[in-house]
This record gives sequence, structure tokens and C-alpha cells, in this order.
Amino acid sequence: MRKTTGWISVLLAALLAGCGGGNGSGGNGELTPQLLPVKGASANTNFSFDISAVMGNRYYFTDRTNAAVDVFDTKTGAQVAQIKGTGALAFAGQGASNGTSGPDGINPVGNLLYVGDVNSVKIVDPATNTVVKSITVGNENVRADEGCVDSVHNLYMVATPEAATPYMTLINTQTQAVVAKVTFTDRSGNPSAGLEACEYDPNTDAFYLNNDGTTANPHGELTALSGASVRAIANGATVNYTNLAGTRSYGLGNCDPTGLALGPDNDIAVNCREATPDALLELLIMDRTNGTVLANLNAGGGDQLWYAPERNRYYNAASRWTASGKSSGAGCTSASPCVPRLISIDAGKRRFAGMADTGNNAHSVASDPATSNIFVPISSDTAPAGCPTCKRGTAGLLMFTPPLDGL
Repeated sequence: MRKTTGWISVLLAALLAGCGGGNGSGGNGELTPQLLPVKGASANTNFSFDISAVMGNRYYFTDRTNAAVDVFDTKTGAQVAQIKGTGALAFAGQGASNGTSGPDGINPVGNLLYVGDVNSVKIVDPATNTVVKSITVGNENVRADEGCVDSVHNLYMVATPEAATPYMTLINTQTQAVVAKVTFTDRSGNPSAGLEACEYDPNTDAFYLNNDGTTANPHGELTALSGASVRAIANGATVNYTNLAGTRSYGLGNCDPTGLALGPDNDIAVNCREATPDALLELLIMDRTNGTVLANLNAGGGDQLWYAPERNRYYNAASRWTASGKSSGAGCTSASPCVPRLISIDAGKRRFAGMADTGNNAHSVASDPATSNIFVPISSDTAPAGCPTCKRGTAGLLMFTPPLDGL
């Protein structure tokens, strides 16, 4: 049984932060973010967005409502662009579900951005703020979601989680061509329940990814794919992950994993968003070489997880955090409302560091290493439903400038 270290501190911090629209930072003093306007988002907008990234002095996040990538200056907080393609280069926008919407994941790849979209990965040139290419990765009319890059060997890997059999597509970043695919059917012959965030670690030469569920681990596992085995796949071939030499999988208990971040030394942090009502919302810190759980904190409930090496902090956009620190189930409800928080974890000490109020559906986070500014998009107070205490007034982008002893 895993230890639940630090959860009492997190619950006390949640009480200090309050259940309403205050700006407590978990006992580290007041931390009031700046609410920045986003073109095409307002007080009445059920703002649909996904993952974010920082590149140079720009913060980028994927905006499905406006079928765009939104661009902000990391120092001033000003929106400097809203990148939209046209024709075959246009993003899908908001569909009937998140699985049929885009843009989704976003990754800096050299001096470009690779952006997941329905059936494709779009390539964005930040120098001109234009979509310059679309790479087809599927024909199921579902999204290519989150990705990760091996810059040493010029490979980009992106997940298609809503396919009948989920798969990862490998793209050569020099030729910008699809070179192979990895499918996810477990050893019992059942397809994965989905695929979430991934990271490439050059030190262990492995791709790490959150697998939503297998027969052996129905609430998720951390899977590590050998980089050498991935590169050995024949050009144009499709291989199941269980057939790749050196594949490692570690069960995550009742986690239902989402975000993933490589930390210091051999640490890797896994964000859990438990769907089991009243389960503790957990964040696991593991040894990525052997799967040992080094810390289990009651600090989960989010989607994107970000590691800031300059401050040695993990940041969790805990959109489904609750006042009790326990899961409300599959989503936020009036009976078990969410009180979204930005949660900070001291990566060196593997313990809770602070938290602050965010806003409705605030599941995406990234920080700028030069300024330490932290960016969190939010939807309007009332849409989607489930956050009756959210009081930001409008959809937009929160910019936190943390004090040295705060987040």
C-alpha cells in the first residue's frame, strides 16, 4: 500500500485558501493573479482549451473555441497573436466532444511548434505566427492529442487516444514525415482505455507515457518504451507496444492518470484524476528507472503537470480539486463542486509547497523560466457547470507572479 504523505498539509492549505474566489496561496501570503483578456473569450464563453507551452518569451496555449493557438508575451502578459490556419491548414475547432476537437497538445520542436489536431499534427512557425504544414496521422476523425519530442534523435511521438485501438504516431522532425506507429493492445488482447501525456528522457533513452487503463491495471499504468526499440521499427511499420524489446509498465493503483512531468534526478511525477468518488486526489512521484513510488501526495485532480527546473517545482493545474481533497467522481457536480487550484510541489523535497485559487476548468499550466510567471487559462464562471464558487467574472488567462516563498 502506498503512503499518502503530505495530504494533511494540502487539506489545511485548501481551508486557508478558502472555497470561494479568494486568492490565498496556501499559507504563503496572498497571491493575486492578473486576469488577462483572451480574444474570443468572455463572461458567457464556455471556453474550450487544452495544453500549453513556453518557447522563448512567448506563452502558447491551444484554443478550441477559436480554432487557434493563442500567443502571449511572458513578461507583459499581452496577447500578441491568435494563430489560425486556413483551408487544409485550419484547426478543427470545438466539436461534439473533446475527442473530436482541436487544437489539443502543443510541443516546441526546434524552432517550430507541433500541435495535435483532428486526424493530424499541424506545424506552426512562431516566427511568422502561421500554420505552415499539416501531417496526417489518422483517418478516424478523432484528435491527435498530446505529444513529446526526442530532440536527440529527431523524433516526435503523438497519441491518438480515442481510436478504437489507441496508438502513438512517430514523426521524423527533419523530414516532417510519419515513419511508424505504435499500437496499444495489452497482453490480454484488450485495447488501452486511452493514452495521456508523454515525455522523452534522454538519460534513460525512453519514452514515458500515461496509459489510461489495461486489463492488469484498469486505473492506469506508467509505460516506458525503449528509445532504441522505437527507433528500430521499420519505416512505415506498425508495432504493438508489448512487442517492443525493453518495454516497462508500472501499475498506478487507483490513479486514472493525466499529466506527466520529468523531475530532478530520476524522478517522474504522475498527475492522478481519480474517477472513483471520494478517492483521494493523488500526485505520485516515482523513480522512472524502476517504478518505485517515492512520494504519494494528496495534490492531484488536474490535467497538465509542469516541471519548472529553475524553481525546482512541479505545477499542477488542479481543475477538479475539491474542498475535501477527494474526488467528485467523473466530473464536477453541484453535490460535489470543484474548487480549482494551482498546486505547487517542491520537487527536491517531494512535498506540497503551496496553492492558489484559479478558475473554472483551469486544467492547463506552464511557467516561464526567465520571469517565473505562471500561466493558467480559465473558462467563464458558469460554463462548464460544476464550480459554483468560481468568481473570476470572465473567461481568460491568469498570470501568476509568485513571491520567492510562494508558488
